[in-house]
Amino acid sequence: MTDETKINITPGFSCPIPKSEYDKILLAHGGGGSLSHQLISKMFLPQFDNEILNAQHDSAFFTHGKYTFAFTTDSYVVQPIFFPGGNIGDLAVNGTINDLAVSGAKPLYISAAFIIEEGLPIEDLWKIVLSMKEAAYKAGVQIVTGDTKVVEHGKGDKIFINTSGIGIVEEGIDISPKNCKEGDVIILNGSIADHGVAIMSAREGLTFETEIISDTAPLNDLIGSVLSVSKNIHVMRDPTRGGVASTLKEIALSAQVGIEIDEKEIPIKEEVKGACEILGLDPLYIANEGKVILFVAENDSEKVLLEMKNHPLGKESRIIGKVTKEHTGIVVMKTLIGSKRVVEMITGEQLPRIC
Repeated sequence: MTDETKINITPGFSCPIPKSEYDKILLAHGGGGSLSHQLISKMFLPQFDNEILNAQHDSAFFTHGKYTFAFTTDSYVVQPIFFPGGNIGDLAVNGTINDLAVSGAKPLYISAAFIIEEGLPIEDLWKIVLSMKEAAYKAGVQIVTGDTKVVEHGKGDKIFINTSGIGIVEEGIDISPKNCKEGDVIILNGSIADHGVAIMSAREGLTFETEIISDTAPLNDLIGSVLSVSKNIHVMRDPTRGGVASTLKEIALSAQVGIEIDEKEIPIKEEVKGACEILGLDPLYIANEGKVILFVAENDSEKVLLEMKNHPLGKESRIIGKVTKEHTGIVVMKTLIGSKRVVEMITGEQLPRIC
């Protein structure tokens, strides 16, 4: 494919196709790593160019009168649709809630659109609907609109769900990579890679001595508690596709700062670590669905950490690193043996269709 390749949109108007080493979409383009980043930065952002989109937050922010709102959307294609610790329904609700929450918004309303394959058992759909109802109730949000489509058998994969959400941002809250500062402390609320390994285990029929459970959970209550004790939280992200590594790299590039993390401080359950060794996977790049990474001013870090540890979803919270003015745009990890290595975005797709 060359820069000269063009697509005609209307008579007299054409657009060059962005240069790429690939002429077809790969699974990795949806993996949250470097190919996803290229797809967004080279194709979507230039064509949909506007001030709100270009901020590249987990949610879009807009104002109406004296109020600021956050708006987000996501689609869920996880396979299998039922997995240890959850299913595609509560995953969809929790995921959208978390995208709003890490933007500093209080989630209020959610939409739900279903693409269902002909032949899906009604009992399965009922279980999914009930799990969405329960997840929304626990998070204090309402599902207020939606859509349903059915495709022929063999033209889908049981069920896909799209959820969108709207939340309100209270005055004084400003969560953005642009606020990232040298000396900021990086806090993670618990063990990583649980969700991705739970999905892989269910998909491949793998069993371990201790069952690995997805960490899917709504983070809005935890984040609300943290925001109540500190206005010096600069950045928050939920490390879903691409895992902790890709999320930190994305922030480093966006904020134009250096990031240093310590491998020994990153919590990983022993059974998850063992599964990753068997499967040849790196936990740093595996998706999470109930984790949040916070960048906090150093002088507020201890009280934020304490508040997180007092919450059920933050008992294992730890400081895993800091922001530095050195090596701009680069994430460096101190390994267990004391050496250092550069942490990049994932380049392929370790685990397709994990959310």
